[in-house]
Amino acid sequence: MEHLFESWQAFSSDIRAASHILLLSDYDGTLTPIVSRPEEAFLSPQVKEKLLNLVKNSFFSLGVISGRSLSEVRTLVGIEGIYYAGNHGLEIEGPGISYINPEAREARAEMEDLAQQFSAELADIEGAFVEDKGLSLSVHYRLVKKNEEREVAEIFRQITASFLSEGKIRTNSAKKVWEVRPPTDWNEGNAVETILNEVITVPGGEGGSVIYLGDDTTDEDVFRFIQRPKGWSIFVGGENPSSNAEYYLKSPSEVETFLSRLLEMK
Repeated sequence: MEHLFESWQAFSSDIRAASHILLLSDYDGTLTPIVSRPEEAFLSPQVKEKLLNLVKNSFFSLGVISGRSLSEVRTLVGIEGIYYAGNHGLEIEGPGISYINPEAREARAEMEDLAQQFSAELADIEGAFVEDKGLSLSVHYRLVKKNEEREVAEIFRQITASFLSEGKIRTNSAKKVWEVRPPTDWNEGNAVETILNEVITVPGGEGGSVIYLGDDTTDEDVFRFIQRPKGWSIFVGGENPSSNAEYYLKSPSEVETFLSRLLEMK
């Protein structure tokens, strides 16, 4: 894994040689810093302006992939005419695409049931809260006292145990978050492939390549999918030898610099 700016000459040369670039990014921890509560993660005016300028350039197609619900990430970013994927790719919207994973739709009752159980059992633990995203849900514990984190994990394990054994859900851990998803193999890598296939069919997109930026374990499915010559994968958060990404950037502030450099290229 190489720091992207230290390899910029080779990287920028490859970008200029492409016929079209699909630029996709995670939201939390990538376009915006990680914050204590999800509702506090706002896109800075500077980053939004750079994204808007990239949208105006026909060389680029843009999209944002998030664990948040599609409607929430679309509202937070607020840019028309780009691709959005919510719930880790279970729902996608954008030019030529409107998709909801059928297995996720069918598991909605289980998600509602689990959200109610989590809310009841975590009510007395300060800082713990449930985020119901429709097709999936998250249990946040970033604000929980250190000595109570194990209790949150145990409550999560107990409530999900029977659902897991019956194959009704899948679970995952992220940055101070426990996640519950439908029992489907569909992931963010599949979502990126779907968007890329759509972009390649539009005028000027023939032979297009993808750049993907992400900061968490959930982005590894995309990093595994994006291998040369499909495109370039960039981990955000410092060098991470366990990641499948080709490059890394240290922080969302370096992502902003990266967007500026893209604007200077084309």
